[in-house]
Amino acid sequence: MYIALAVIMIVFTILTDGLFMSSRNISNLLDATGYIAVLAVGMTLVIVIRHIDLSVGFAAGFMGAIAAILLTQGGVPVYLTVPIILVLGVVIGLFNGAMVAALGIPSFVATLAAMLIFRGALLRVTEKTGTIGIKDEHFNAIGNGFIPAIATVGGLNLLSLIIGVLVILLFIYSEISKRRNKLKYQFEVISRGMFALKLAFVSAIIAYLTWVIAGYNGFSWTVVIMLAVVAVYHFLTTKTVLGRHIYAVGSNPEAAHLSGINVNKITYIVFGSMGLLSALSGILFTSRLQSATTTAGTLFELDAIAAAYVGGVSAAGGVGKVTGSIIGAIVMASLSSGMNLLGVGISYQYMIRGAVLAAAVIFDVMTRKRRG
Repeated sequence: MYIALAVIMIVFTILTDGLFMSSRNISNLLDATGYIAVLAVGMTLVIVIRHIDLSVGFAAGFMGAIAAILLTQGGVPVYLTVPIILVLGVVIGLFNGAMVAALGIPSFVATLAAMLIFRGALLRVTEKTGTIGIKDEHFNAIGNGFIPAIATVGGLNLLSLIIGVLVILLFIYSEISKRRNKLKYQFEVISRGMFALKLAFVSAIIAYLTWVIAGYNGFSWTVVIMLAVVAVYHFLTTKTVLGRHIYAVGSNPEAAHLSGINVNKITYIVFGSMGLLSALSGILFTSRLQSATTTAGTLFELDAIAAAYVGGVSAAGGVGKVTGSIIGAIVMASLSSGMNLLGVGISYQYMIRGAVLAAAVIFDVMTRKRRG
């Protein structure tokens, strides 16, 4: 996926005479990806445990509308509104988890029902005006503001440069740590030369994007939130017992149960997490638009599922990384942005994105057959 992302960026940069890699376009691309990328992180874990959540789109739209109502009609300050919406998201996620874990309803059916409920609820709370405008500057800054510069170095945002360096260092540390653990347990790893090339290649992509963004307005709060979510979930899934249990349940639920893992508890946690990230996605989207609309959340769930699969999540469960899903979201957003700049018709855009998704799933199926 890193190679695919680099190829896509190079091709579109050539075809658009450099416009694709302009600071403004890259900044807008990442900002537009934020709310889908956050959903893709949660969707990754849901798919890993062999479930699906179709309700996340309209759940995000509904909770964004509730945030708008609290801010405009309830007079609730932003520092209380955000936690309230996040807690509401967890409750909604646990409700979906209860239908799946406690009642045994297939996740597709349970979350489809929840999707219809939240779609109706969104229409209900926005039916009087159709759009609920938000004038709170602090809330709107979440989706439209940028981190302070502190200082500038050669016209570049210093704080953004520091964040980029930290991301590169964390990536290198994570990869080296993972390689050492595999060697410790005598697992197969790629050669040192290929490993060094991988580190250099990915680091170069991050460094270049950081340099481009730092030359504009720096990292937006949306991108910072997205990076924070990825860091937290990457740590949870790779360094904690909970993460190992999630992948164990996804690989073989029956074996996980026999080994003492509470499968229902893991299901509750994953769906609760999905609800939390749906709430965060709703906040990011509503803040970016500076309003809540009746159409908010439309097709969010499909974009999140596509990002997860393109990012390497296995349709069979048990395989997938949150970092891959973020790259998948950026790949899909890059395709849309590049095709928009080239003036490609929306019909062709849908077909091309569908072909990319199909190719990702075919690659996953063929890889599993080869391993088998």
